[in-house]
Amino acid sequence: MQVYFIIIAIVILLGIELLYFKIADHYNIIDKPNHRSSHANVTIRGGGIIFALALLIYPIYGGLIYPWFLAGLLTISFISFIDDTRPLSSKLRILFHLAAVTLLFIQLGLFTLPFYWIILALIFVIGTINAINFMDGINGITGAYGLVTLASLYYINSTITFTDPVFLLVAILSVLVFNFFNFRKKAKCFAGDVGSVSLAFIIVFFILQLVLQTQNLAYILLLLVYGLDACTTIIFRLIRKENILEAHRSHFYQFWANEKKVPHLIVSGIYGLSQLLINIAILSFNLHSLVITGLVIATGAILFVITRWYTEGRKRLTGNF
Repeated sequence: MQVYFIIIAIVILLGIELLYFKIADHYNIIDKPNHRSSHANVTIRGGGIIFALALLIYPIYGGLIYPWFLAGLLTISFISFIDDTRPLSSKLRILFHLAAVTLLFIQLGLFTLPFYWIILALIFVIGTINAINFMDGINGITGAYGLVTLASLYYINSTITFTDPVFLLVAILSVLVFNFFNFRKKAKCFAGDVGSVSLAFIIVFFILQLVLQTQNLAYILLLLVYGLDACTTIIFRLIRKENILEAHRSHFYQFWANEKKVPHLIVSGIYGLSQLLINIAILSFNLHSLVITGLVIATGAILFVITRWYTEGRKRLTGNF
């Protein structure tokens, strides 16, 4: 039964994606290369809309099981899609993001927890959304990393049931369909803000479900590689006295793709594979200790900074000769 469901779901999602391509082409929703781009061709923007659409139409098949989450997903995807088509003020984006996160927290019942847990959850959600959005800069990286993360969650869910497995499977299938058009040398489409932001929202929903079910914060390590790149990049930009809210090409993956000219798919594959190996280690050692989790993050950060220092050099990272 599940095989037939997968085949039918993929066919439907492919149809939706192809329909979006026609709409995007008609309304000129495209990404034109500029001095900050890592690509050279005009490409359809917003192909990642399939992530949100897949889960928003899921209730037709599986019923409305997560209404507040879906309302939040619709909210954050809507404003992100508008942002892909025209400039929006940061205040308006923040307002919609906070509304979406509020709906997410209602779904998860987080407002019943002590205040400090709500603050920590807010930091995690906003940080993850921004990290995944900023990391979406080369072909294949969002799709590869998202697939590894969601597939790992699906495996975990087979042993520790924390969410509806079909709901999670639909999210995975949407990423597979997107990868068919994006994980290639000349991508047919880019995720756009609607894709990267909605995928981040989806991932944090599943991870928070898992953390709440198991009371194990170690599962935040499922996002360790992205977290290390995003956090170290912010720190080095602050050291260089740059405005961290402005667009840039300072991420480690951008160094390899732009300065070293390593093919996008190789860089994306390395990021996805690195996170996969970390996920295997997390599950193999069955981490539960908060102290060990902190040590893993600290050790990973030190190794990541050392790697960046010796590959990128002091001048690029700090701005000093």
